Amino acid sequence: MRWLDELASSPVEGPSAVTIGVFDGVHLGHRHLFATLRTEAQRRGLHTVALTFRNHPRLFLYPERPFPLLSTPEERMRLIRQQGVEAVIPLTFDADLARVPAQAFLQALVERLKMRLLVAGQDFALGYHRQGTLPVLQALGNQMGFAVVVASPFLLDGRVVSSSAIRQAVLDGRVEEASRMLGRPPALEGTVRAGAGRGRQLGYPTANLEVEPSLAIPANGIYATLAVVDGRRWPSATSIGTRPTFGEGVRTVETYILDFTGDLYGRRLRLEFVRRLRDEQAFPTVQALVEQMARDIAQARSILSNLAPV
Repeated sequence: MRWLDELASSPVEGPSAVTIGVFDGVHLGHRHLFATLRTEAQRRGLHTVALTFRNHPRLFLYPERPFPLLSTPEERMRLIRQQGVEAVIPLTFDADLARVPAQAFLQALVERLKMRLLVAGQDFALGYHRQGTLPVLQALGNQMGFAVVVASPFLLDGRVVSSSAIRQAVLDGRVEEASRMLGRPPALEGTVRAGAGRGRQLGYPTANLEVEPSLAIPANGIYATLAVVDGRRWPSATSIGTRPTFGEGVRTVETYILDFTGDLYGRRLRLEFVRRLRDEQAFPTVQALVEQMARDIAQARSILSNLAPV
């Protein structure tokens, strides 16, 4: 089966401490879990391993239900590695893996990863129909020779930080709230494509971003953002919406990058959302729109002046 072959790709040799999850967004709660993993592994002299998924299990199980994500698989793995985890192993969630009982899955981890410790959150469960609850995992651990450590919940302002809460904040346009839970600004990635050229006609040439289709896009509106081009962050003002002044109706993500000159067509671009400036609105005249754009850009420049290092 494919997931067994993927387990065999682990570069770690020797006994390991393992944690398992999608880790969408790799938020502050996930970082707390990885810190627990590192601490407990160091106490026991174990290697650290994170098992994640190339595709979100929910998208496989319920493909008809929209489920926007906070990060691409590539970004998730990069962010997990930044937490000091020695091996990050992405598994493909398919029909075979969905049917694997908890005991069989854990036996594979013991045999192939030499798992001696499983670190989990308080709501963790695994296996077919999530039958591997924490009490079940602890009982199986006693049989198979691994311990189970349950990480304490990570609270922010008295609330548990979760990917679902962050996802809703992003979709609502509450990007500052999402930033606090993520520990960094929420972001979109994609490729710059040719647009209608309206921004250039209005004196503010914009980059039109073809966003990765899996990602959660903030609510329509105007945002102060950081545009990452070739590793450098540039202050920018980003519009998400349907250009109601022109009645076009198609939702777009376009950004005006301050003080930037160069051709971005066909290049990858990342937008980090720092603050929501205002709602999208229709203006009575094009001139009124241009005047508001100037105010938006000035406000974005002021907000981002200390956040966009060369």
